[in-house]
Amino acid sequence: MTLAERHGSAGARSAGGLGGPLGAPHVLLSLESVSKSFGSLAVIEGLSLAVAEGEALGVIGPNGAGKTTALNLMIGRLRPDRGTIRFAGQDVTRLPPHARCRAGIALTHQIPHPFEALSVFENVLVGASFGRAGASPADSAVTALELTGLLPKANTRAGTLTLLERKRLELARALATRPRVLLLDEIAGGLTDSELPEVISLVQRINSEGVAIVWIEHIVHALRSAVSRLVAIDVGRVLVEGPPDDVMANADVQRVYLGIDVQ
Repeated sequence: MTLAERHGSAGARSAGGLGGPLGAPHVLLSLESVSKSFGSLAVIEGLSLAVAEGEALGVIGPNGAGKTTALNLMIGRLRPDRGTIRFAGQDVTRLPPHARCRAGIALTHQIPHPFEALSVFENVLVGASFGRAGASPADSAVTALELTGLLPKANTRAGTLTLLERKRLELARALATRPRVLLLDEIAGGLTDSELPEVISLVQRINSEGVAIVWIEHIVHALRSAVSRLVAIDVGRVLVEGPPDDVMANADVQRVYLGIDVQ
């Protein structure tokens, strides 16, 4: 039984589960000609980016390209100077982060900061208490722990977890909010080569439950294993987008991102 079915829906992509409704994919979250500056420094300039219902989208770019700023605009930590942010057909440009979370947008961080004195279950329960309506916080927390493989650690103090377990906890806390789209900010950062397959598999599992993914990552082979579309950005603009192999073979991407001058 899928997570969606446990929440009483017709399938993995139905509105009652972690994902959205069944049917042809449509745009779920979008940035439309969005710009953001910090003082005189323009970080995002006219960026247009969209993720479809149930899609797994990867975002790459050199340091300073505006990737994390784009995520912070999506979640509501930052407001754009110009442009529009839409979620599920609604203008959410001025909606605060907690309201976007309740609407179905969740974010994970590169460096997890759990409540170390609380148990794993209590940490996830906090996330569940601020998520979408439709299931009890306790049920949502248990479902998220099951999906991330942390249920056996439910009563363990979060401060004793390994880095990989903390990453899984970070994902579980976000999943407990029952998001329709999950924003991943370098979730694989700091992990060893032997640990990466577990995170990749987990992201694939989450996406298979109908949750759209926007994954920023510098470990490109991890992205290529989990996403169906890749967007390369530079100086706050889309450089190229398309299937991952096509994007990575693009001469401009190789020059800007990999430092390879292709003649």
